[in-house]
Amino acid sequence: MKHPLATLGLAWLLAHSLTACGGSGGGASPAPATPTPNLATTSSIGDFPDPFVLVDGATSYAYATNGNGAHVQLLSSANRVNWTRQPDAMPTLAPWVRAATPDIWAPEVLKLAANRYLLYYTGRDNASGKQCVGVAEGTQPAGPFVDKRNAPLLCQVAEGGTIDASPFLDSDGQLYLYAKNDGNCCGQPTTLYAQKLSADGLSLAGPAVPLFRNTEAWAAHVIEAPFMWKRDGAYQLFYSGNAYDSAAYALGLAHCTSPMGPCTLHPGNPVLKSNLTSTPPLIGPGHNALFNVGGTDYMAYAAWQVTASGARGSVRYLYIDKVDWVNGVPTVTGPSLMP
Repeated sequence: MKHPLATLGLAWLLAHSLTACGGSGGGASPAPATPTPNLATTSSIGDFPDPFVLVDGATSYAYATNGNGAHVQLLSSANRVNWTRQPDAMPTLAPWVRAATPDIWAPEVLKLAANRYLLYYTGRDNASGKQCVGVAEGTQPAGPFVDKRNAPLLCQVAEGGTIDASPFLDSDGQLYLYAKNDGNCCGQPTTLYAQKLSADGLSLAGPAVPLFRNTEAWAAHVIEAPFMWKRDGAYQLFYSGNAYDSAAYALGLAHCTSPMGPCTLHPGNPVLKSNLTSTPPLIGPGHNALFNVGGTDYMAYAAWQVTASGARGSVRYLYIDKVDWVNGVPTVTGPSLMP
C-alpha cells in the first residue's frame, strides 16, 4: 500500500558505513580532493552516513559522519549529481573531544552571514565519556570549521548524553537547536528537545524543552535525528526511530504549533519505512534533512544497501528526492534511478 514517503524517487546514492546513530567511528585525517563519477549510477564515493546538504549560491555541499579519513566528510557539487570529495571540514578536534575515540557524528551547517558558518556536531566528551554536542565556526561552507571550547555546547549527562544536534533559523531571526538525549545508550527513554540559541548561535539561551518521547510502537526503544522544517507557516519536525541498523528503522513526522512545540505526532507514522518491493528496494531509511532549491523542497536521507538476496548490506546509501506537500504532509513519488 502506498502512503506518503513509503516509496521514494532516488535522485542519487552514496555508500554509507555503520558509523551512524548508534555506531562508532575512529579518528581521522584530511581526505584528498578527488573527483567522483555520476552518483546516480555508482556508490564508489564510499562511506557517507547521516547526510546533510547545504545549498550556498551555485554550489551544494553534502556533510556526513566521520569516515574516509575525515572527522566531517564533505562533498561539493555544482549540479547535485556530480560531486567532488573535499578535505575534512573539521580536521582539528576541539579540546573537549576525546582524541582516541572522537565519534564525530551527524554534522549540520548553518549559514548566518556571508562569511559566517556554524557546524553543529556530536563528539565524545573527555570529561563525562558521553557523546555530547559541540559547535564549530568557519568562514566558508567547506571550512575548516574550528571549535576551541573546553566543554561541549550541550551535554545531558544524566540522560545518557546528547546527540544529533540540528539548528533551525526561524523567519523572525530566532535561532533554535534540536537534539536527542542519548538515553538508549544507558537503558533510559529517549526524548527530542528544543532549545533557544543566542543570536550568534554559540550559546544556549534558555532551558531545553521536551517535545515528545519514544512512545510509538514502531519507534521501539529510541527516537533520534530531529529536523525542523517550516512550510507554508507550519512547523514540521522530522525524526527517526527504532534500531538504526535494522529494517525497522524508519522516519516519523510531528506537526508543531511553534518551534518550541507543542507537537502532535502524525497519525500516519512512520511516513518513510522499509520497502522491499520498490525499485530500488529500501531497508531502514531515516536520518533526513531538507533543503530548498528554486522554491522546491528536497530531502536527503540514508537507507541501507540491499543485497542480491534481499538482506540488509553493510553500507548505506544517500538518497535525495523532490518533496511535494499535500495537506501539510510530505509526499515523494518514485523510486527512480534518474539524477
